[in-house]
Amino acid sequence: MKRRSLLISAGAAAMPIAARAFGDDWGAEAGYPTGWGEPRRIFSHTQTRVGNYSGGFESMFPVHTISAGTKVSPLTPRPRDDISYGFTQRTPQDYLKAWPITGLLIARKGEVWFEGYGFRRSAQMRMSGWSMSKSVTSLLLGICVDRGLIKSIDDRSDTYAKSLAGTLHGETTIRNLMNMSTGLALTGDQLQDNAQFYERALLGSDPDVVAALRDLNTRREPQGIHFIYNDMAASAIGVVIREVTRKSLSEFAQDALWGPLGAEGNATWWTDSKAAEFNCIGFAATLRDWARLGQLVAQRGRMNGAQVVSEAWIQECCSWGDKDSQVRVNYARPSTNGQIGGYKGMFWHLKSDGSRPIFSGFHGQRIYVDMPTETVVVQTCVDHNVQWRFDSFALFDAAVALKS
Repeated sequence: MKRRSLLISAGAAAMPIAARAFGDDWGAEAGYPTGWGEPRRIFSHTQTRVGNYSGGFESMFPVHTISAGTKVSPLTPRPRDDISYGFTQRTPQDYLKAWPITGLLIARKGEVWFEGYGFRRSAQMRMSGWSMSKSVTSLLLGICVDRGLIKSIDDRSDTYAKSLAGTLHGETTIRNLMNMSTGLALTGDQLQDNAQFYERALLGSDPDVVAALRDLNTRREPQGIHFIYNDMAASAIGVVIREVTRKSLSEFAQDALWGPLGAEGNATWWTDSKAAEFNCIGFAATLRDWARLGQLVAQRGRMNGAQVVSEAWIQECCSWGDKDSQVRVNYARPSTNGQIGGYKGMFWHLKSDGSRPIFSGFHGQRIYVDMPTETVVVQTCVDHNVQWRFDSFALFDAAVALKS
């Protein structure tokens, strides 16, 4: 399959960043190549990550394109030189140079305070979101609820997704799929737990998301008891959305989310051999359009004067009731060692009041959102080294603390 052309986007020009000094660990000498590498692996070869994560995957997987609309939400450049963090008052430029970051954008209420790229990446490149795709799926699910296509998230998923009837994921409520509390027998090691699913749903000779979900039926416990992060639950949500809308996720996203959002570039979503999106990880967009998704959440579902997804859905994803106790902050995961401690509705959370939801993806893809100030910090990255996480939280806090 030919690589999709990258859309040239409008908006603020990226600030120039000096070349980083990481040597050739990330493929600089080879021009940041793309491809599987040997042995054939999706993410294990560091020298192909930069290229693959910034468009290369589109020549490796079948994708659907989600076209931008005609009206672009403004992201107005307002560069600031007063953003600093830590005892040594490091700057966003310092952060870019210190860690394997491909893109960094800091914005508030549609004003871009900083935008920079590393590894010779650019604003025109689509950046893979990995599991930030789950949060995009959540927004689409919310729109389905808003439109009455789903009556209650406490309904079983097979109420709406007939292809999941007779399966563990089919008998699981949409809420417990959203909260990754299905009761499926899992080890808690995400890579190990996903291995069988990925082979059947994405990487095999005839990948089929629905068939892969139907194969996974070994129950460890009743649903709703424990949170165990995995890609299967979010993929089952994707099946629900496809069946209630009678559209692909990409078609639905184009009409219901991407156009109303005011995206400036096309997005892409990986698919299986049946043209069903591998929605748990496969969404890619430009850094600025990822920022617009963060802005949408910060503005409680509003964009360009219109309610794209209801405020009630954003509140649902940022609050915990009796049926969500297993995913509260410090219950889903302790907030230590750079880990993010709460989960709800396919968003991670830093604070127990729900005021800091996070889009979070493998190898350091992040959108940090502060709801009170509507501050958004987006980064794309090629490694999950824990040390940058502490810096990223400090940089985020510094941006939030600034006056507009």
